[in-house]
Parts: sequence; structure tokens; C-alpha cells
Amino acid sequence: MGTSFGRGGATTFQQDLQNADCIVIEGSNMAECHPVGFQWVMEAKERGATIIHVDPRFTRTSALADIHVPIRPGSDIAFLGGIIHHIIENDLWFRDYVVEYSNAASIVSEDFRDTEDLDGVFSGFDASNGSYDVSSWSYQGMRVASVAGGMEHPNGGAYGENTGSGGVQLEQPEPPQDPTLDHPRCVFQLLRKHYRRYTPEMVEEVCGVPREQFLRVADTLCKNSGRERTSAFCYAVGWTQHSVGVQYIRTAAIIQTLLGNIGRPGGGILALRGHASIQGSTDIPTLYNLLPGYIPMPHSEQYRDFRDYIAKNGQSTGYWGHMESYFVSLMKAYYGDAATRESDWCFDLLPRIDGDHSAYSFTKGMFDGAVKGFFLLGENPSVGSANGRFDRMAMANLDWLVVRDFVEIEAASFWSNAPEIDTGEMRTAEIPTEVFLLPAATHTEKSGSFTNTQRLLQWHHAAVEPQGDCRSDLWFAYHLGRIIKEKLRDSGDAMDRGIQALAWDYPTEGALDDPSADAVLQEISGWGPGRTFLNAYGELKPDGSTVSGCWIYCGSYAGGVNQTARRTPRTQMTWVGREWGWAWPDNRAMLYNRASADPRGKPWSERKKYVWWDGGAGRWTGQDKPDFTIDKPPDFQPEPGAKAENALSGTEPFVMQADGKAWLYVPDGLKDGPMPTHYEPAETLFRNALHPERTSNPVRQIVRHRLDPFNHPADDPTPESQLVFPYVATTYRLTEHHTAGGMTRFTQHLNELQPEFFCEVSPELAAERGLRHRDWATIVSARAAIEARVMVTERIRPLRVGGRDVHVVGLPYHWGTNGLSTGDSANDLWHLWLDANTHIQESKVITCDIRPGRRPRGPTLLDLLDGYRRRAGVAP
Repeated sequence: MGTSFGRGGATTFQQDLQNADCIVIEGSNMAECHPVGFQWVMEAKERGATIIHVDPRFTRTSALADIHVPIRPGSDIAFLGGIIHHIIENDLWFRDYVVEYSNAASIVSEDFRDTEDLDGVFSGFDASNGSYDVSSWSYQGMRVASVAGGMEHPNGGAYGENTGSGGVQLEQPEPPQDPTLDHPRCVFQLLRKHYRRYTPEMVEEVCGVPREQFLRVADTLCKNSGRERTSAFCYAVGWTQHSVGVQYIRTAAIIQTLLGNIGRPGGGILALRGHASIQGSTDIPTLYNLLPGYIPMPHSEQYRDFRDYIAKNGQSTGYWGHMESYFVSLMKAYYGDAATRESDWCFDLLPRIDGDHSAYSFTKGMFDGAVKGFFLLGENPSVGSANGRFDRMAMANLDWLVVRDFVEIEAASFWSNAPEIDTGEMRTAEIPTEVFLLPAATHTEKSGSFTNTQRLLQWHHAAVEPQGDCRSDLWFAYHLGRIIKEKLRDSGDAMDRGIQALAWDYPTEGALDDPSADAVLQEISGWGPGRTFLNAYGELKPDGSTVSGCWIYCGSYAGGVNQTARRTPRTQMTWVGREWGWAWPDNRAMLYNRASADPRGKPWSERKKYVWWDGGAGRWTGQDKPDFTIDKPPDFQPEPGAKAENALSGTEPFVMQADGKAWLYVPDGLKDGPMPTHYEPAETLFRNALHPERTSNPVRQIVRHRLDPFNHPADDPTPESQLVFPYVATTYRLTEHHTAGGMTRFTQHLNELQPEFFCEVSPELAAERGLRHRDWATIVSARAAIEARVMVTERIRPLRVGGRDVHVVGLPYHWGTNGLSTGDSANDLWHLWLDANTHIQESKVITCDIRPGRRPRGPTLLDLLDGYRRRAGVAP
């Protein structure tokens, strides 16, 4: 989303789904996992919209959809690429929108070669290190600065971690153009060529979706898009948790751009976050490579000084052109009076990153002795992460582990009751890890803002005081920091200067000395001279006169009022709901909404009227706050040398992009290609039907470790492994249980509703493997064997793929060893092959075996796994 449009958040909001003429839900079981938001899907259906659900399983979402499309897990790019082929070859794209608002007309370098030219890879691929040199992806006659995060790959390759953070800088804002779209190297023609083989027949062969059903979906989507009608996409972790997960979302972005569905009511792409505040944890990040507001984390070797950092990370055009204002205001929030122009705003006091410190890399670092201690807040890798055995045995190498949670989760008790204790792989007496289990306050016991799936900040008031020793996360972080600052107050070590200089002076309140969450939000929102509250991020300055802890949240305390706590009744505001809470940025519900009007500033249609130019008033107006310079007329043309937003014309709605356009083609910013390409999952039963020499993503990230054996040789699904692991498994979430189960498996009523770990299998698979409903089954990969109760159901059916039937085993991932309801963890089966851009695990598809009966206990379980590995021809 960040690469395609400029920001990494949902382009639309849940209430707007009611205006859609068609909604495609893919990579999500929205009715079960987001039941409150799903009401707006039902509202759209009652208004006549067509609801399409694409999912391997028939779920509660499928039951309420007009069309359910079973699909082979891991084949979504082939399906979505088929829709792109259908749109282009049948001339169903919204031409005026595409020509004006996308980079379709931009001409690409003559050095660029497509996967269609090079048997499954793009130009610049270096097989020796599994990366791309992206220089040939640039526009004709231009060098696209590889500055995502200011980091240059040591081998000249792309960096994808920070796309949407700092933007991708162009040497000049306007690449060479062919508005006729006839030039053979313009983006549109490259797109046509790239997807020319993604035919309905290919979709059927790869995805198991019959040709007629695919065409019904494609026709429905196209008929409900264009000038008078709009369609929306909704996705969740069913798309992100793949080794090509970023490219899944990119494919949807291409479809929505071609159909003119971005920035318009009833359109857009809704990224469904699992719960509050997952969106907030990326906005004010728990990610190792970002600072608040998606500002890139400085790298240890990439910058000479502060000026060099700003130059490499701030675009000259678009709103990232104000990077210096965003960054300096953040440093003032961090370091207060110590952050001055003379000190380079304390730039040298910021920590540096020196490589990949994402979750699975630092977990591997526990084995290597590089990571000695681990703070675990609101996370349970023993259950929720891929290859739980790897995670548990890694924590057994730590010196210390701090766990803060409501209950004793599996990550806190691994030393005594992990499955590896039973097999003898770990012995409690030999584990050196000192575990500190600290009770956390629940959401009802703390105040503060949550940021939900549509970028909406909503204030939550504490209902009761925390009981006993329970404390809020804010209390823990503040007082830990306070104590550390006190201990280092007199230190002369230069390494401690960053902590000594921190402005760490939040007021506390109540009997527990809880820091004021309201004061924290004030600092995040920001103020100017005299502590006057700021109204919007456009007021931030690069001279040190403004403070803001997160520039995209600037204005959330505008006028001295906690905007996130607003609760205006529905009857007293418009359907957009801009007086309920506060949405970043600048309280805009829909991003890029300038695109809801044509180049002249008039609505594309009265039916889809949203934001438009009021010539009499000389400003943009409408039902939402315009995501555009408010007084920039449609005929505005920038002067030579103009910077930031002033360098964008009045017809360029994607204001965070250097060229102001949606990107159908990505000249830089992704590690694995400028256009999405179908690759097989890391573990698969098939070779790539489109590119037989390239089975899986050639630049996927692999965390190599002896505890992560693979079901078949890399990129080689051999007949031997297919016989040993002949089925596909996928994971999913239940309404009754939440993520790793810490909040729900200890709750009696929820356990009554979903009392036991189970697996879903089709009647055909049950007959083939001798599985009986409600009996036990053992599911096996090269990494683990788990047991589950059998649910035989027609909700999960075999698919005809490549001339053979493919059976899918469905596994909810909530269970572990602790709680009122216990069971094996589905994620123990999964491997550590990750998306190259986000480092997220591919936990939605593997190959497996399933057999009747319970799994072995003790060391005999290891014997079972060894036998499977030998027969498959693989080893640790």
C-alpha cells in the first residue's frame, strides 16, 4: 500500500463499505474475525452490492456472500493477475482515471527485462546472493534514488523494509510520458505484457478455480467499477502471511487503480487489522527499522551526519519533502531542550541499526549468543510464531526473559511444560533463562488511545483500577525508563548520553503513579511556541520551534481538546463520522480523496460525489477533509524548482508520492520486483506453471537453522516429498478465540463455545486417510507433529489443480499448553521462510501429511519426524 499509493494504511474506512457496489473479501474471514466492521458489508449487500469471498474454506463470511470462490492456498497472485489480464484485454479499465492519476504513461528504461523475458526473474537478479540490482527498473533517462530508509544494499539491491517511509525519490518529478499509452515501454504496455499469460485457463490450472467461476468474479468486479460504480477490496493476514505477501497487496492495488476505485466512495482497499492497536503499533512502531510516523531508522553506516540523513530520506517533491520538519519535531519530543540546531537535534544520540533485526532474525540471535535478554509484551511466540519449537528452544538460551501478560502464557512457562521438555530436547534444570513474569493491566484497567483498522484513534477510559500488582504498559515503560535514567545520571560513558538526554518528565496520577496517558497524547500530537497545540502536521517546522512525537498524529489534540475522545452521536454528524474519534492524517477518513473528482475538480459522477473543487470559494470541499492542498486549484502547475507539495500539480492526488501518482509499476522500493509475479509457496506440490524454472520467490528471506528442516529440497517439490507430504495445510482464526489464546483460553464461556483444538478435512480426504469425525488425527511436517480432533466437513473441499485433486487441511492456531483448554499449537508445523520486504512468515500454506490417531509421546515423537524426513529425502 505504501509503495503503490504513498502510505501504508487502509485507503478507506469501514463505514464507507456501505457505498460499494461490489466487495471482494480475499485473505480474510471478515464475518468471524472482524464481526463489528462486517455490519457495513451487510449494509452494502442490502443496498444491492455483490459480495465475493475468495477463500480455501467455506466460512461464515462465505455463507453471507453472493459468490464463494474456493482457491488453493498460496495462489492468489495468479488469481488476481488473471483479473488484471481480464481488465486490460477486454478494455474494461477506467482510462481517464488511469492516464491522469497513475504512472501508466511513464516510460521505463530500455534496460529493463520482465519475468516473461528472463524465465521468472526481473533484470538485475543476482543468484549468488538472492537479490536484485534495481537500476534497470528505473524510468527512461532517470535514476530512481534507492533511498527507502536511506539504505543502499551492499550488493546494489533493493530495500523494501521502509517503503512508504520517506518515500522513493525521483531525480525529477515527471518521468518521460506517453499519454497515448502506446509506447512499448510505457508502464501500461509492460503491465499488459507481464499478465498476458494470466488467462482464465491458467487461473484454473494454478488456483483450482473453474474458468466460468473466475470469469463471473472478474465480470462482476468490472461491471461494478468505473465512472458510476465502485468496488472495494478487504484483506487481512490471509494475504500478508506469505513469502510474497507484499506482492499480493500490490496486485490488488493494481486492480483498484486500473478500475478507478482508489480515493472514491465505495472503493479503496481496506487492510483489516486483527485488533486495536495493531495499526498503532506500526504508526508509533514496535518495528526495528522505523521511528514514529514511518520515519526511517538511521543505519549505522549510511549517513555522514544529520543533513545527509535528511537528504537521503526526504523527497524533493510530495509531502515527504517536509521530512526535516517531521524529524526535528520528533527529536524535540524525544530530547527536549537538548535537541538544538547546534547538536544536530541530537541525531547522533539516536540508536542505529546495522542490518536485519526483525523477529525471526533476533530469535536466531538467541541461539548464536548475540541476544542475551528479551522483553515480551503482548506477544506469545511459543504459540503465535512460526515453528514454535524454534522459538521455545531459542528462549532457553537467554540469560533473562521479561514477560508481561494477563496470565501465564506459554512463552513464560516454556522452561517447565514446553513440548520439548516431554521429548527430552530441553531439560528444565539445564535451562539458564531467568524468567520474570509481571502481571499486566487489561484494557479495562487503563486509559489511552487505540488506533483501529481504518487509522482511527479512539480514546479508551479506564473503567477500574488495576488489581494487585497489575500495571499498565505505560506505567511499566515510564517507570523502567525513569529508573534507568536515575542509575545513569552520573555516568561518563558516551554510550549513555542518549538516555541521559531524554525528556522523560510525564506527570503521574492516582495511587499507582500511572503516567498521564492524556499528557503523552498531547506530546504526540504536538505543540508550538508557548505550548500552543498544533492543528495539523502542516504546521510542523524544521527550526526546532515545534514538538510532535508522531507527525501523522499531529492535530489529535488540536485546540487543547482530546480529539480521539470525541463521541458525537451518529444523528448529529454525517455518515463519514469525522466527529467520532480522530483519523490520521489530519482527521481524513478516506485517503487520496482528490481522486474522487476528475482532473477539472468535478465529481466523476453525482452518485459517487465525495470531494470536489469549489471555484467560487477557491478551495476543495466535500464530505471529508480533502487529502490535498486545500486551495490548490485543478489547473495549478508547479513553478520550476518547486519543492514538496508545491511541486505537484493540481491533478496529482497521491500526495505522498514523488510524482503524485498511484504506481502500477514500482521503479524502486520493493526487494522482489516492480510488478507482482506468481511464485509457488515455499512448500508446494507443484512447479510454477508460469515459470517452471522458478518455483518460489527467488529473493524470499530464509532463516536457516537446524531446527527448521524443509519438507522438500528448496525450489524442488520432488515426487518423493509429494508422497510423504501430499496435502496442503492452512491456518485461520476463530471468533471465539483470540490470536495466541492468552485472552480466551483462560475464559470458561469461550472454551465452552470452542473447547478443543481441531482440524477441518473434507469427506474425500477423510475417506482417503481413514479419518473419522471427532476422532483424533496427527498432522505432520518436517518440523513437528501435532494432534487434533477431526472435523469432517464439506466446508473445505478438494480442488482440481494441474490435473490432480488437492486436499487442504484447515487448522485454527489458538491452542497451547496453558489455560482451561489446552492443545497442540498449529504454528509448530510451519517453517521460517519469510517475505523479503516485511520479514513476515508464510504461515498460511505448507505441505503436510495427516494420519488417524494421536501423535506419539516423548522421544518417540522425534523418531516419527526422523522417519518422515528420511522418506522425503530431506534433513535438518
